Amino acid sequence: MATSTAHTATCRRCHRPLTSARSIRLGYGKGCWAEIRAEKATLEGYKDHQIASATEAIEDGALVHYRDGIHLVVSADGTRTHRATAHHCTCQAGVRGTRCWHTAAVQILTAARLAPTAPARTFTLAA
Repeated sequence: MATSTAHTATCRRCHRPLTSARSIRLGYGKGCWAEIRAEKATLEGYKDHQIASATEAIEDGALVHYRDGIHLVVSADGTRTHRATAHHCTCQAGVRGTRCWHTAAVQILTAARLAPTAPARTFTLAA
């Protein structure tokens, strides 16, 4: 007897099941993606192309949480990974001390993850 396990995609932020094709493609639910877009809008000190690259990396799932505050970010050409925090990165620009899109991506993702997520349902316990 064969059993099959259906794989359901889950949101990378709140881990809820994803059902729409767009949400599955992005890896985030509608509400969580709205939080990420809101954080992107408040990002200051970065050029437009850096924010666009950061957003694309988040959409592609190119950021992997490594440890507290540190993410591994895949380079734009996909050949290298850089360790990045919200303010520092191991890429060439980051080593020179200039802002790079890797740190912008970490700032967007970190701020969106720290935002509280509303529970799907609330329960009242009987006394």
